[in-house]
Amino acid sequence: MNGSSNPQILSRCPWVDLSMPDYVAYHDDEWGVPVHDDRLLFEFQVLESAQAGLSWYTVLRKRENYRIAFDYFDPGTVARYNDKKIEQLLGNPGIIRNRAKIASSINNAKRFLQVQEDFGSFDAYVWRFVDGLPKVNSLRNLSDYPASSPESDALSRDLKQRGFTFVGSTICYAFMQATGLVNDHSLDCFRRVEILSGYS
Repeated sequence: MNGSSNPQILSRCPWVDLSMPDYVAYHDDEWGVPVHDDRLLFEFQVLESAQAGLSWYTVLRKRENYRIAFDYFDPGTVARYNDKKIEQLLGNPGIIRNRAKIASSINNAKRFLQVQEDFGSFDAYVWRFVDGLPKVNSLRNLSDYPASSPESDALSRDLKQRGFTFVGSTICYAFMQATGLVNDHSLDCFRRVEILSGYS
């Protein structure tokens, strides 16, 4: 259960802007919920990399366009993108038209497939960095939120060694927050208790 329908009543993380319904819905329904589906993990990997230098809300507003443009984030399909497809993506006003980020998505799709081959799934690979269970932090104010962690440092190093790009520790930490490897819902946020109690 979530509180998207009555955003003014429930207490939420301090970064949530209640004037943005889609932002509230993302916080209430997705952020911090443990993800074990490889396609969704790849989606967040692409989107978090696309965010570099931008706000998450900028990416969030373009998310549905990204899904269509990137074949619903099927890594096998994205890994086969060629120069013609890159030019097509660069002409798509619905996504962030940055050549380096688009090229990184294609490269990372190839590396993602290799990780799946090596570990059986990307899920099995990435959850190793938190020993299989979400790391739970105790945060209250916006200033309490870290930009990285020892776990995101380790994930970043390992991804880089495997040939991934746009995977600095800050990007990796945002990915870990989004996919529930880290539970950074603030102490007074209603979703913190819900996720801890049932990982719903």
